[in-house]
Amino acid sequence: MSDSQHPRVVVIGGGTGMPVLLRGLKNLPIHLTALVTVADDGGSTGRLRNEMSIPAPGDIRNVIAALSDAEPMLLELFQHRFTIGNGLSGHSMGNLLLAAMTSITGNFYTGIKEISRVLNVKGKIYPISNESMSLHAKMTDGLVVSGESNIPLANKKIDRVFLSPQPVQPLPNAVRALEKADLIVIAPGSLYTSILPNMIIPQIDVAIQQSKGKVVYVCNVMTQAGETTGYTAADHVQAIHEHVGHCIDSIVVHNEPINKSVRDVYAEENAAPVIYDTDRLLEMGLQIIESDIINPSRTALRHDTHKIAELLYSIINKS
Repeated sequence: MSDSQHPRVVVIGGGTGMPVLLRGLKNLPIHLTALVTVADDGGSTGRLRNEMSIPAPGDIRNVIAALSDAEPMLLELFQHRFTIGNGLSGHSMGNLLLAAMTSITGNFYTGIKEISRVLNVKGKIYPISNESMSLHAKMTDGLVVSGESNIPLANKKIDRVFLSPQPVQPLPNAVRALEKADLIVIAPGSLYTSILPNMIIPQIDVAIQQSKGKVVYVCNVMTQAGETTGYTAADHVQAIHEHVGHCIDSIVVHNEPINKSVRDVYAEENAAPVIYDTDRLLEMGLQIIESDIINPSRTALRHDTHKIAELLYSIINKS
């Protein structure tokens, strides 16, 4: 297959789940694009957002690191977080570089492009929008909570999330990437604060719905306190469909038991394994792709970079 015929794969998301997927996909013979959330407002990212009026750099930084082929020392520098009690404490070097490059180029996306070139990034990275935006959640009891980092802390059932200021303008390249995609992968991650902020942006939602490519959701393995407590796999899908319309063709689920010691660690954070309610998923018209996709070597559950990449690549080949 010549380079121009390589399938176009777009991964959409943020948080910790997305880099895991990208690290495995970056070495496959595909055109890879990452569409990354910029609604984060915690820590170093939040301070830079407020002080420099730029979109949130944190998730973008982690995606650049995942897709980079730079020297390990350079990547370590890029991901370094200052700890000494001074004006830099808590800031990540990569966030500062992104902020500086945005200042130099006058544009957040151009800044990302230039840093990606310096760090030898494979694939394309697009912020979902070039604008700074805020995420809000309306709870089922009517309370509205503002700020991505505050939403899970409210510990209430979320009805829906929305962005301000309206209308949020998507990055045109992000819309085009979705329109041309052979496969759109919704990465695992915080459902309401990492995944949905991308998908509810005007034009992005329509591009996902109308895409000729297959849309695959890599479901979370554990629930998340304050966001998806008690959620089954179908509940995750239903939340996406309620926000964006019916758009998911397939769901990837982990089908091996999770050992008790790991479950106990998560139970302390009020998190439990996501139950796969197969009948409901089938009723929703979804293809269910089951596999052992977890990296078993850690106390924290993470999708296995290589297993999930191989699985997603096999989906492309079938379609």
